[in-house]
Amino acid sequence: MSASHSTHGNVAPYYYVPADSAHPVRASVALLVVMLGASAWINGVDVAKWAVLAGLLGLFVVLYQWFGDAIQESEAGLNSKRIDMSYRWSMSWFIFSEVMFFAAFFGALWYTRTITLPWLGDLDHKLLLWPDFNAVWPNLGPAGVVESFQTMGPFWLPTINTALLLTSGVTLTISHHALIADHRGKAIFWLFATIVLGFIFVGLQGYEYYHAYTDLNLKFNSGAYGSLFFMLTGFHGFHVLLGATMLTVILIRMMKGHFRSDHHFGFEGAAWYWHFVDVVWLGLYLFVYWF
Repeated sequence: MSASHSTHGNVAPYYYVPADSAHPVRASVALLVVMLGASAWINGVDVAKWAVLAGLLGLFVVLYQWFGDAIQESEAGLNSKRIDMSYRWSMSWFIFSEVMFFAAFFGALWYTRTITLPWLGDLDHKLLLWPDFNAVWPNLGPAGVVESFQTMGPFWLPTINTALLLTSGVTLTISHHALIADHRGKAIFWLFATIVLGFIFVGLQGYEYYHAYTDLNLKFNSGAYGSLFFMLTGFHGFHVLLGATMLTVILIRMMKGHFRSDHHFGFEGAAWYWHFVDVVWLGLYLFVYWF
């Protein structure tokens, strides 16, 4: 490891420059294996699923080592205020990219319901294309090409999950304030409660999917409604799982005494992400389950 200025005792360098690392190359190779395997898998090559698994395992190992190096650098006192600021900007832009990701799917939902349906249901299209088409949401297609299904309402699982996520935001905030006040035991307890609430959410969403498939006949190919429902809620569920995993790592680090009241951006970055996930769910709860 090298630095642009030498480190004296516990004083961080002006700007720490890490040594050359193979982690980016290894991560790129692992992702390439995942994508090639996935492409072959969906084209009927059965053995390709093992390539996907191998690529994902390789990526996990690389990320474990990569983040481990970053944690060691932080604990060694190499991260100055400039490094801290760069981490904050990086996390901010990452969350912004996630905002735009979900904005695309919310935009698709809005466009399908507000623009496409009325357009296909006007008089000209009824006469020329589909005389029996009904411009209602959800839609079974122009000629009943989609199997009949029921929509997923807000009661009760989505409402329970909303309460769980909102509560987890409160418990995470309590944990953060406890860490700032240097009450480590209290911070650990409330962070653990946040993680438990997050994993309960994921479990209940899995049950919701089971209910959708078996009782409502609601599937990914259930027209535009089914596709958008599972894309929006599925990606959000993945983000909850990712956020809960991040918080679990933070919990382990906190139990090891890695954070101080004035030095804990690892905690803050994960908390930003979790609150972002909360806000996205509120949008889903309103526009997917209610409207």
